[in-house]
Amino acid sequence: MTHDARSALLHSALDAAQRGWHVFPLRPGTKRPALHGEQACTGTDGCANGHLKWEQRATTDPDRIQAAWSRAPFNVGIATGPSGLVVVDLDIPKDKSSSDAPSGAATFGALCQRAGDAVPDTYRTRTASGGEHLYFTAPDRVRLANTAGTIGELVDTRAWGGYVVAAGSLTPTGAYEALRSPLVAPLPAWLQSILEPAPRAPQAPPMALAGQSRRYADVALTSETRNIASAQPGAREAALFRAARALGRFVAWGDLPRSVVEQALQEAGEAAGLSASECRSTLRSALNWSIAHNQSRRDAA
Repeated sequence: MTHDARSALLHSALDAAQRGWHVFPLRPGTKRPALHGEQACTGTDGCANGHLKWEQRATTDPDRIQAAWSRAPFNVGIATGPSGLVVVDLDIPKDKSSSDAPSGAATFGALCQRAGDAVPDTYRTRTASGGEHLYFTAPDRVRLANTAGTIGELVDTRAWGGYVVAAGSLTPTGAYEALRSPLVAPLPAWLQSILEPAPRAPQAPPMALAGQSRRYADVALTSETRNIASAQPGAREAALFRAARALGRFVAWGDLPRSVVEQALQEAGEAAGLSASECRSTLRSALNWSIAHNQSRRDAA
């Protein structure tokens, strides 16, 4: 790689750091971190007090960045959590021969329209594969994690525990390129509602009888249907999604039949103004996720 290309990668790292984004080196030409793993850690340098992973090693210090990128033409990783970012990853279908499969961008655009919003004008990059990364500032006092498919097909997010490849980085399949607005918009409220961890539903005491557990579940069902009915326009689908996530645990525990939950939430969603197909799609994905992640009461503790 030429000296000019190496200088360009260093400039990309420093530019990101100037924005307050915490960067770390990726192996040249790849998306993999260039930092050593725990087994290879010698306990020196930044790991003197214990091994530090890439999220902990990411920095905005220009001196550390200069020193790191002077050693090799590293690509640039941005640790989204420490940087106060939530990045929406809009992928493209793997099977490019099928013209019927919607892209992540098309799915996200449809979700924005359903929420009553335009696709936000925010800083974004084109990825090497042809997808896009949309950058948003993370909300205060809420620690969001990565998601995969929670929002929609080919729509993932990166927050705490995740990273993205910065503009200017190069791979054999192409470069990461900055697009459109240089400013980063706040995370839309409707999207935050979907990404926030589902609130814990009321729980029976550990030694409660089965009948008492079912009463807790019935109270939760009534409460969640009321939340959907009181949701404001643009936030109703998010309310439906969160209700299904919260109630799915009672289905997994055997306190409520899935058919009862689906019927109650379907009716509440339609009464709030959502279409029948919107409700079915949202309920299916949210309930499937919640049931899979709450196979025992211990899982939710």
